[in-house]
Amino acid sequence: MSSVIVVAPIIIANWPVITAAVAAGVGSLGFSVVNTAELESAFSENMTREEIEVENSEVLDGSAGTGEQMVVVKDGIKATFTRDARGALKLCMEGKGKSKSELRQIGEELMGRVTQQYAYHRVVTELKERNMTIVEEGMTETESVKIRIRNW
Repeated sequence: MSSVIVVAPIIIANWPVITAAVAAGVGSLGFSVVNTAELESAFSENMTREEIEVENSEVLDGSAGTGEQMVVVKDGIKATFTRDARGALKLCMEGKGKSKSELRQIGEELMGRVTQQYAYHRVVTELKERNMTIVEEGMTETESVKIRIRNW
């Protein structure tokens, strides 16, 4: 007997879990995590800016509280992940010579990959806690994650 389960994730986690998902997700798109102090001169003037609120997200107020941020860059584009005052995950895209729609498209792709990584790790963790065995996993042509499990 087999079943197909489609996961529509809701991101609810504390900041360390979010940053782990961001680090795992952005690397596959060529972005790299940077120290914000290194960026002050490179991303200061004439930058187009677009903010994206991530639906169905909540960054739990933990030991670090609000104000956390994680910055990633690629080819003159800076993406800053933050927790807003309401506790939702927010992504701010900045880039020189890019339109707002281009930045939004790149940001949504980036956020999609982060969400996918978050959901993947949640599913794998749950499977292990229930003593299920992953027998096969991989990416499809549409970049969906396919996990095949066995439960005896």
